Amino acid sequence: MKLDVLAIGSHPDDVELCCGGTVALLAEQGRRVGILHLTRGERGTRGTVAEREIEAAAAAESLGEVEMEFLDCGDGAFRRGEAEEDALIEVLRRWRPEILLGPPASDRHPDHGRAHRLVRDAAFYAGLARRGAGEPHRPGAVFSYMQHDPFEPAFIVDVTSAWEKKMAALAAYDSQLYKPESGSWEPTTKVSSPEYWLAVEGRARHFGQMIGAEFGEPFGSRLPLSIRDVMELLPGGWR
Repeated sequence: MKLDVLAIGSHPDDVELCCGGTVALLAEQGRRVGILHLTRGERGTRGTVAEREIEAAAAAESLGEVEMEFLDCGDGAFRRGEAEEDALIEVLRRWRPEILLGPPASDRHPDHGRAHRLVRDAAFYAGLARRGAGEPHRPGAVFSYMQHDPFEPAFIVDVTSAWEKKMAALAAYDSQLYKPESGSWEPTTKVSSPEYWLAVEGRARHFGQMIGAEFGEPFGSRLPLSIRDVMELLPGGWR
């Protein structure tokens, strides 16, 4: 299957937290979308690999018609050597996405920055005819979503219409995110705290307000963006 957009995360729940609304919106628009988890969260404080695989599948289903796969790049000691590049190149050549949505270049969790470099490098190498097997394919753009550390976004996607689907996807991660009724005995982490859950909505409202929308998801870009219709840049909402 050829994809239009592939969202890539270091761990199960990264994509859903950071750009789940965008993924759901694209699926609503009839775009072919996929999610690739670069690890299985095997060294996370909470949950097991089996639990996170089940949660990731349920989350992808909540976002719409979304393909989903895993790679094994090493949670908590993220690897980005030739073997990991080749594994990602194989996925890129098989799914042939035009756009990649991936982790930021620098972030609180070291895996996120390492994953950014892997995605960036593999996206280039996938276009080299003499690198690996399969028909070469180089995605046209690689954009970074925002995780823990803030940055000045290049653009913000209005995800208001897809917000409930994003929330449903996050609710699938029982082992990871705040859910008071779960009665989990596992230790509380930053991500599983009630404050973090509120911050997810708060950030989306903040960036939504900047573009005249209820909810927004910010993205970074290394290169300038191409605009065919300048009028599409007009923000919505109150002026």
